[in-house]
Amino acid sequence: MAGTMPHAIFIETGLDGGATVAAYAAELPGCATFGSDPDEVAASMPDRVTAFTAWLRGAGEPVPAFIGDNWYEVERAPASATGAGVRRAAFSLDDLSPSDDEFAAWMRWLEQAREELAAALDTTEADAARLRAVSDQDLRLAAELGAASEETLPEDPVDRLYAARDVLTDALADAGPSHDGVRRALRLAIADDLRLADALRGGGS
Repeated sequence: MAGTMPHAIFIETGLDGGATVAAYAAELPGCATFGSDPDEVAASMPDRVTAFTAWLRGAGEPVPAFIGDNWYEVERAPASATGAGVRRAAFSLDDLSPSDDEFAAWMRWLEQAREELAAALDTTEADAARLRAVSDQDLRLAAELGAASEETLPEDPVDRLYAARDVLTDALADAGPSHDGVRRALRLAIADDLRLADALRGGGS
């Protein structure tokens, strides 16, 4: 029935030292909300989807049409601490390889998210620790995709961020759509870039 079509949400717990919960829209890799309560982040998903799809349209990207705003949690998994940092949650959908067209589109979304972050960095000074967290996450994702160890990256937090994102982008391009972990890497990288860009502009955590 129109207006009641269900749309899946995946919930990740244990971020930011356990204080933060993330909700991801299954049909829009990179579309995510963050907060302290799982029910609250899930409830905020319809508004986030509206904003995310408007952002994509503004970049000239085609977006799917969603019938209704019945977003509901289908899976929950924790982030976990490892010797190399935080291992972000993986969900069952992450095992599904994107099509060639989806992969190409999501790579463009990632580039748009990186441009959003770069634009935010041009207007305000970011906490070096937050920049380091994003660049370290990019390097972990690249390594999980099979990227070889890179030479030492720049120490400057902004330069390091740009270098790490190049490493991840190259790893994704080399891996291609059928490689294990590609959907997950794109989901996380887009979401984290947009989260940090929003925080730099004073709009979020």
